[in-house]
Amino acid sequence: MFNQKDIAEYYDTTFVHYKKWWNLDRSLSLHYGIWEDGIKSFTDSLWHTNKVLMDKAKIKASDRVLDAGCGVGGAAIFICEATNATVTGISLSQKQIDFAHEAIQNRGLQHKIDFQLMDYTQTAFPDASFDVIWACESVSSAPDKTLFIKEAFRLLKKGGRLILSDYFLTKDGQTEQTDPNGLIKKWVKTWSISNLVTTDMFKGCLIDKGFNDTQIFNYTEQIKKSAKRMYYAALLGYLPSELYNMFHPKVSRFAKSHYKSGYYQYKALKEGLWQYKVILAIK
Repeated sequence: MFNQKDIAEYYDTTFVHYKKWWNLDRSLSLHYGIWEDGIKSFTDSLWHTNKVLMDKAKIKASDRVLDAGCGVGGAAIFICEATNATVTGISLSQKQIDFAHEAIQNRGLQHKIDFQLMDYTQTAFPDASFDVIWACESVSSAPDKTLFIKEAFRLLKKGGRLILSDYFLTKDGQTEQTDPNGLIKKWVKTWSISNLVTTDMFKGCLIDKGFNDTQIFNYTEQIKKSAKRMYYAALLGYLPSELYNMFHPKVSRFAKSHYKSGYYQYKALKEGLWQYKVILAIK
């Protein structure tokens, strides 16, 4: 299981991959794109994911938002520009934080958005600091989901909203019988995901820590086009990646096999081993 240091290493050493394949300079996103009617490009689908979460959480100008696992800052910028809310983003990756700071400086948003290097399971913020906590595909990296949920509850004001999207197992306890090719284990290993859980287990943790009025939305069908894009990228990247590894034996452990994640996630999705869900919970 990966710890915080491993996750930071993963995002720092694979940053160049995301920069190329996810076109970070334009998309400012590392997540799956949600494809619905009217979405015509991959970049549009990435920004649409932000819109889906923003609309579910009903974010408004007076809200203070914590982006827990902010990536390169795209969601924070989207939220701020769409609602004029104040946003703080935190990440374990210094490269992501540096990129995000440059992005808001280019847009003149330093007065509304801030980014800090911080662990979302143990932050330095006072109790009840935020109206909304946003976590787009970041909680799957937490070795212990309950630590994130406990900290989110502490940080939210009464009536505050936790909004997240992530990958969840279809059934508890993937076994050799349900996943004979070990696709989930191979995927999480190449993507520095600590572990995946079911939505039932996650919802139970939310309730146990004090959240109520939890709503779960299934967007698995809407992200399949994004998953397939990663699959094709993995196939295209196979030969150049293996050649690079051959001539650069000291390549980092995550960069060495990162391209394989696109293959494993898609195959696991096709076999119905995981689903993409959006969860809204109220304190």
